[in-house]
Amino acid sequence: MTSSGNHVAIIGAGPYGLAAAAHLRAANIETTIFGRALEFWKNHMPAGMLLRSYWDASHISDPEGRLTLDRYHAVQGAERATPLSRDTFINYGTWFQRQVAPDLDEQQVVRIERDGRGFRLLLEDGEAFHSRRVVIATGIASFADRPSSFDHIPPVLASHSADHCDFKAFAGKELIVLGAGQSAIESAALLNEAGSHVELVVRAQNIRWLHRRDTMRSGPFRKLLFPSTDVGPPGLNQIAARPDWFKRIPRQLQPRFAYRCIRPAGAAWLKPRVAGIRITAGHSVVSAEPAGERLSVRLDDGSNRRVDHVLLATGYRVNILRYTFLAPELARSIRCNEGYPELSAGFECSIPGLHFLGAPAAWTFGPLMRFVSGTAYAAQELVRCVLENIATDFHSRRPQWLVTARS
Repeated sequence: MTSSGNHVAIIGAGPYGLAAAAHLRAANIETTIFGRALEFWKNHMPAGMLLRSYWDASHISDPEGRLTLDRYHAVQGAERATPLSRDTFINYGTWFQRQVAPDLDEQQVVRIERDGRGFRLLLEDGEAFHSRRVVIATGIASFADRPSSFDHIPPVLASHSADHCDFKAFAGKELIVLGAGQSAIESAALLNEAGSHVELVVRAQNIRWLHRRDTMRSGPFRKLLFPSTDVGPPGLNQIAARPDWFKRIPRQLQPRFAYRCIRPAGAAWLKPRVAGIRITAGHSVVSAEPAGERLSVRLDDGSNRRVDHVLLATGYRVNILRYTFLAPELARSIRCNEGYPELSAGFECSIPGLHFLGAPAAWTFGPLMRFVSGTAYAAQELVRCVLENIATDFHSRRPQWLVTARS
């Protein structure tokens, strides 16, 4: 399998990969996309989960704005239901994929390396694919963050929330859930509803709850206070919605700004679902040791727990060196900052022709890149960059006599 010219290969078929494919193909740029549609959502998020993001912040971007959640529901003849469920979003994303990339190649890319003026992609069946540009949009599955105190604990006793798409196997078991964000709180609720005995351990002094102000979101202050991207509190959300504004913030202040926009919190509609769950706030786990078929856990107040399992809903830490498909010499050539690639316009890293979309772009473009609502900005900027490079390449390849004649 080969390709040439200005071809673009996309690795990943989640929201960012699909949005990139939609925009690139609409611009008549030859594009091949690899991956399984919404794979992370299907295999690494629990059944029964509800999205914290608002409806208007959950559309995957296409250039004409035709393939929205509203359009999907109209086609299906279904009523709009909020909060949006995981299953509904997966079905929507799969429908979106069929519209923009019916030729999706579900093979996994096992290795990417530089090849002349472009890249060589090795597929899982051993076939090689050549492309001028590569867009990496593989999501966050590789970045699950596990506390070091659990490094020596076998998966049967401690696992990350990303390791599960169903909690039924934990029915009747005693669990500790670690974390203070939406994933931890909702996982505790789902486990409790599945028949588990759950304790939620939160390092913060209390849980932050995000309350929906629907009257303000639908009134005259909606556009002023709540952009449709739905990232960050009023005021900061206007900056988060505009990555070009975010980049103007002094670099030393950007991490603080980003954390304030995405600090751990839970949607207020989860409150009644965790009302009967034991919540231990202001404490953290200092050690964990296997005790027969169970796990002995000690907290920083000296108290001990003996449980069947600990669920680590401890989030994700981006580090592109954990992408096993990047050839070592390629990975070493990418300028990074704390695991994030340093990106220029068009989401291009220090290696020309190699782009990163989604969470790895958050260091450069801000917290919006961690959410589905960031697909519009990312896809549009990617296309602009690719088209500019095509124009530049075309000009540089023209015969000198033609350039002189038109000068």
